[in-house]
Amino acid sequence: MSAAPDLTRNQELVLGTLLRVDGPLSAYQILDELRGEGLRAPLQVYRALDKLTEMKLVHRIETLNAFVACSHHAEHAGETVAFAICEACGKVTEFSDPALQKQIGAWTRRHDFLPARTTLEIKGLCAACR
Repeated sequence: MSAAPDLTRNQELVLGTLLRVDGPLSAYQILDELRGEGLRAPLQVYRALDKLTEMKLVHRIETLNAFVACSHHAEHAGETVAFAICEACGKVTEFSDPALQKQIGAWTRRHDFLPARTTLEIKGLCAACR
């Protein structure tokens, strides 16, 4: 994982797990995947996830209480991140859209609202499941 050389061992393990799987994982699922690597406590995973989220290498899917590795880190650093979540197969597709970012930015300025983060989640059915 040479993309982020400042990662701790636990952060590398957690990120590696999320990059390896196809779909979102909860912190406990990540812990189950990494028990053989010496991770034993949920706090170890949560600390790694917090830092990886702060570094924008991982996203939390709020409605699923799960995490995914960022698939477009260079494309949307600092922008609104959106996810299309298939309710049938669980596939999560990450995207960003400058027009969407512009609309949200305009709304927050009009309402004098300072967002801490913006994540849009769209639930429905992917093309394969329709």
